[in-house]
Amino acid sequence: MADCLFCKIANGEIPSNKLFEDDEILAYYDIDPQAPVHFLVIPKKHIDSAACLTEQDAALLGRIFATIAKLTAELGCENGYRVVTNVGEDGGQSVKHLHFHVLAKRSLAWPPG
Repeated sequence: MADCLFCKIANGEIPSNKLFEDDEILAYYDIDPQAPVHFLVIPKKHIDSAACLTEQDAALLGRIFATIAKLTAELGCENGYRVVTNVGEDGGQSVKHLHFHVLAKRSLAWPPG
């Protein structure tokens, strides 16, 4: 999608502090971290939000979560981490491209704010 911020990041049009990249997935550090470890994982394929996922996206989601597990292990997040995806305006989604925030290395309260 031409005007999507995360598509531009995935295409290299906007720089990011990359943590991982392959043909389908990009992981990069958040520019406004809310925890000592805070990175985003996005599919390079444009999907508006989790509400738009279909069964055809199952393999991609599996790869995303396997990548999150690998990266958090590499970053020493053995005490745990949180994976968040916001859906829609009421859910706090500000960029209409599926993305997962991964936060770690601090205690995270429940329920979230």
